[in-house]
Amino acid sequence: MIIVLLGPPGAGKGTQGERLAARLDVPKIATGDVLRAAVRDGTPLGLEAKAAMDRGDLVPDDVIMGIMKEALAGPNAAKGAVLDGVVRTTPQASGLRDALADLSKKVDAVLLFDIDEEELVRRLSGRTTCDFCQRPFFGREPGELCGLADHDPQGTLVRRKDDEPDAVRKRMQVYRDQTAPVIDWYRANDGVLHHINALGELEEVEQRVNNALGLR
Repeated sequence: MIIVLLGPPGAGKGTQGERLAARLDVPKIATGDVLRAAVRDGTPLGLEAKAAMDRGDLVPDDVIMGIMKEALAGPNAAKGAVLDGVVRTTPQASGLRDALADLSKKVDAVLLFDIDEEELVRRLSGRTTCDFCQRPFFGREPGELCGLADHDPQGTLVRRKDDEPDAVRKRMQVYRDQTAPVIDWYRANDGVLHHINALGELEEVEQRVNNALGLR
């Protein structure tokens, strides 16, 4: 299965995407990860992306989708993939469909994680992030040590400026303006859109994801 995740920052799609990918035994692929890998490996598309970034430009959609196509053609994605943050605009949605068609694949489901804006503000304004490994934590204060045993030196927890309440509301407005056309595109073109209520315990949301996909 090829599954696309949509939803605002803090809705929990990253966590649910990891659990879903593990259950399906497929990779969770994010644009940033494959982009960095292509640049690091010096692939032709990676070099194009690096040139754009070095100029301070956005990496063109056709380059991003070319890199994504290479990732989806790899053996790791033979059984499918969970795509997180891959589709943010309608040209990217169209580009992904075309790239998958070239691989004789298609998007099987789009999961849209819905959450109330004030709940999102509450969640994100209570989030701190390790300045070393970038992992998010909830219910812990800035200045604490990360405490995870798998990296050294230990990072310090910080609250990012874009997690302040006013910044979160601005990010939500940008998300709505940007994502609404994508939602409409998937409704009109593929008919595979599923709304997921992102409120509740992790296991409750996971069950809603499984139900939407017909997983038992």
